[in-house]
Amino acid sequence: IMIGTGRGAQNGILIKNAAALENATHLDVVIFDKTGTLTLGKPEVVEVAAAPGRSEADVLTLAAGMEQHSEHPLAHAILERSKGMQALPAEGFTNIDGMGARARSEGEPALVGNRRLMDAERVDLAGMEATAERMAGGGRTVVHVARGGKLWGLIAIADAVRPTSAAAVEALKKRGVDVAMLTGDNRATAERIGRELGVTMVLAEVLPGQKADQVKALQAQGKKVGMVGDGINDAPALTQADVGFAIGAGTDVAMESADVVLMRSDPFDVVAAVGLSRVTLRKMHQNLWWAVGYNVIAFPFAAGVFYPLTISPEMAALAMSGSSLIVAANALLLKRANVEGLK
Repeated sequence: IMIGTGRGAQNGILIKNAAALENATHLDVVIFDKTGTLTLGKPEVVEVAAAPGRSEADVLTLAAGMEQHSEHPLAHAILERSKGMQALPAEGFTNIDGMGARARSEGEPALVGNRRLMDAERVDLAGMEATAERMAGGGRTVVHVARGGKLWGLIAIADAVRPTSAAAVEALKKRGVDVAMLTGDNRATAERIGRELGVTMVLAEVLPGQKADQVKALQAQGKKVGMVGDGINDAPALTQADVGFAIGAGTDVAMESADVVLMRSDPFDVVAAVGLSRVTLRKMHQNLWWAVGYNVIAFPFAAGVFYPLTISPEMAALAMSGSSLIVAANALLLKRANVEGLK
């Protein structure tokens, strides 16, 4: 176990306990939280569409006035795009979990968020439903911006997929591990990204507080579940999972809740961790069988059961030492074992 965890640490995979090393061997499914794990977690505004009678500047300044009160990654993307613009004032900012936010702007109620928020607040979409569907179909996250009960416009935000994400998904499947992608995005956007990555189990429109429930649902089917995340909202799911993997670039809370920390923030390190756990467990079984088999044969000889065939105390001591050396040498071979993703 020490050699296995040590080799993982040399490759930026910090395995906190022996239980995690063993459980990773038996995983049936790994759930990746999309943002910051399969994607880079650096979303950018790629398109702005204004409603009739409004301009792109109107949409961005209203959104920026509200999002300056938020810590959400999408808010940072909007603020970056609207740099140099005079944001419209917003007060009474309230976050709406999994949907967006509301505030008051120049005396009118203002909203920024997804389609569910607009429907819940009965916002007039100004005939822009088709535009929103087109944006979402391209794998983008669509942010609706509204004030006074009317839609001002749409902001399409894209988060680039990590270069190794698709390879990680494929490699896990080859090892008999199913892969799921979990996201709060609408289903069209989520399925578009899922197809790009080769993920067929897409868990879309999941609120932050529901992530642990998704893990529980799979565990209720008798599956061993791994969870990969990076944010504060992922912490309950990381704790609930049989093995929690935290991205090293994520929050301290996520890393504290996880069993394994991926310091390189590379999703392919999940593949390496699973491979390392399987090789390590195989070495443990080999050593166990050798030790048991040796003792079953050697003890009767040392006790004189096969007299007149005997073994002297000196030879018995040397043989016992030799057995221990064989076990140690076999364990050391783990350092040179071929594990995909490890150096």
